[in-house]
Amino acid sequence: MSARPAFALADLNGETRAFPSGRPALVCFVKEDCPTCNLVMPILKAFQVAHGEAADILVLGQTAVGNQKLQDQYALPQPILDESGCTTSFAWDIDTVPSAFWTDGEGRSMHEVTGFVREEWKALAETMGGEAEVDWAAYPEWRPGCGSKHLDPEVNDRLRAEAEGSPIRSRRIEIASADDVHEFLFDQGFSDGLPLIPPTPERVMRMLDGTHRGAQDVVAEMPPNMGPATVEKIAINAVMAGCKPEYLPVVIAAVEAVCTDAFNMHGVLATTMGASPVIVVNGPIRERIGMNMKLAALGAGNRANATIGRALRLIVRNVGGAKPEGVERSTLSNPMKYTMCFAEWEERSPWEPLHVERGFKAEDSVVTVFAMTSGPTLIVDQESREPDQIAGSLGLGLEGVFLPKAHMLPVDALLVVCPEHLDTLMSGGAYSKARLRQRIQEVTQRPMREMLRDARSGAGLPPAVADTLTEDQLDSLAPKFRDESYIHIAVAGSDAGKFSGAFHGWATGPIGSVSVSRKIEVD
Repeated sequence: MSARPAFALADLNGETRAFPSGRPALVCFVKEDCPTCNLVMPILKAFQVAHGEAADILVLGQTAVGNQKLQDQYALPQPILDESGCTTSFAWDIDTVPSAFWTDGEGRSMHEVTGFVREEWKALAETMGGEAEVDWAAYPEWRPGCGSKHLDPEVNDRLRAEAEGSPIRSRRIEIASADDVHEFLFDQGFSDGLPLIPPTPERVMRMLDGTHRGAQDVVAEMPPNMGPATVEKIAINAVMAGCKPEYLPVVIAAVEAVCTDAFNMHGVLATTMGASPVIVVNGPIRERIGMNMKLAALGAGNRANATIGRALRLIVRNVGGAKPEGVERSTLSNPMKYTMCFAEWEERSPWEPLHVERGFKAEDSVVTVFAMTSGPTLIVDQESREPDQIAGSLGLGLEGVFLPKAHMLPVDALLVVCPEHLDTLMSGGAYSKARLRQRIQEVTQRPMREMLRDARSGAGLPPAVADTLTEDQLDSLAPKFRDESYIHIAVAGSDAGKFSGAFHGWATGPIGSVSVSRKIEVD
C-alpha cells in the first residue's frame, strides 16, 4: 500500500509536527462546527493518553478559531495541529470529517474510519493495542460525519489552483494589502475603461471548469501581436469581463472565429473606420446559458450577452495587445468596442436560422462574427401593412451603409428583423429571406449617374471613371450591394414595436473581413 502524503503542520503552541516521523501514527481530521467531530474528541484524547509515548496521535483541525475552541474544551494532551489551510485535507482527498487513519512509521495506512460507527471505532482502538480507556456503551451506534471544509467551493478552487499540477501557469501578481485591486487593474492597462472582476486563482479555476479543453491548449494566436490565446488566458479575461463558467465555450469559439485569416482581425483593429466584432449566437446553448434574444436583445441588461462580447474585446486587448492609440486607430470608435453579442430568436422565425443558412445543423450551437463599423441603426416603419412595403422600408434603411450615394458595395450588412416587421412580411404568405434580399436590392437601385461626384457631395465615382461610361451605362440602375450574399439576416427583439435594426459592415472580401462561423464545443 502506498504511503499517505507527507505534511508538516504547526500545533497551537507554534511547534511543527511532521508526518511520517518513523513512528506509528493516528491522523484524524476534524472541524469544530461538526457535532460528530465533537463526539469523537474524548476518544482521541484517550488515544493520546494511552499511546502518546509510542505513537504520534495527530488531530488536524480545519478551522483556525474552532481549533482553539476544541483544544480548550477537551484539553488534549497534544495540541491540535492547524489545518485551517486545508492543504493536507486536499492532498489526502478527505470527503468527510471525522476521518481517522492508523499508519505505520512510513505513513502507510493500516486502518481507516470515516464518520462515526461505534463498532468501527472500537475496532480501530483494538488495532492500536486496546489500551485506551473509552466507555463505548456511552456512545451511540452511529452518527453521520460532516463534509470536509476543503470541499467548500471557494476553498477547493484555491487549493486546486495552488496544488502541484495546477493548470494555471500565468504570472501571478501580488498586490499590497493597502492597494486597491480595481485601481491596480486600471493602472496596469488591463481594463477597457470599465471596472474589472479581479482574476483570482479561485475564480480562474472555476472558469476553467466551463470547458473540457486543457488550460494550456492554444486556441489561436491573437492579432496584432500574435499572442498565444491559451484556454487559461481566455478564462482569465472571461473572469475579468464578468462571465460565468458556462459562457466559456462561447468565448473560445468566438476567439477561434476572429483569429482566422478570413476575418482579418488585424485589419479590423487597424482601420480608422472603427470596425469591431459583432457576435451572433445560435443553437441550444442560447437557452442553456440564458442569453437574451427578445426584449432589448441588442442592449444592456443580460449578463451572458454583455460579458461574452466584452470577454472577446478584453482578450483582443490583453492577449493580442490591441489598444487605442496603438494598433487601434478608430477615428471615432463606437460602443461595440466594449461589447456586442446577442442571440437569434430562432423559435420566433419561420426562416432558417443564421447558422443553418451557413451550413450547420439546427441542433448545433454556433457563433458567427461580423466586422461591423456601426449599429444597430434603427429602421422605423410603423405604417406599412403589406409585405413588400415592409421589405422596401428595410431596404431603404440599409441605403445609409457607408453613404446613401455609395452603391454596388462589396460590404456586409447584418439586418436584425424585429418580430412585428416579421409578422407583416409573413402576412401575405411565405416571404423568404431570398425574397427579402431581392426586395432590398430592388428598392435601393439608383442610376449610376447618381453615384458620381458632384456639387452636393465630393464622394462617389471620380471623373476618370465617369468619363469611361456611356449615357446608357450612366442611366443603368445599381443596387446598394454588389451581391445579395452581402445581406445577412437574423431575427431578434420584442414582440412589441415595429423597429428593426442594421449593422453596417467594413470592407468585405480579401481587402477586408469575411464573416466567420464556428461550432461551439459543449460537453
